[in-house]
Amino acid sequence: MNIIYNAFDLLLAFIEYAILARVLLSWFPISRDNQFIRLLYQITEPILAPVRNLIERTSSGRYMMLDFSPIVVFLIIGLIRNILRRFLF
Repeated sequence: MNIIYNAFDLLLAFIEYAILARVLLSWFPISRDNQFIRLLYQITEPILAPVRNLIERTSSGRYMMLDFSPIVVFLIIGLIRNILRRFLF
């Protein structure tokens, strides 16, 4: 069971670091044509887009100036980690 938890934990950590890198790099004027940025978006967008759409639907049509989807995904990842830890140990 420890191997399964470690594998999932490694995957979740990779996703967290990819999202963190995307957030930090979004503060700099880097072209989206950059191969690294494109790869980062390909990895993170399938995870962030559904959360972003859910936030937009619950915001009553108001335009959000900040993208809170990375924060929500970090919270969800923490919840998944806790659930896995409880079930596997």
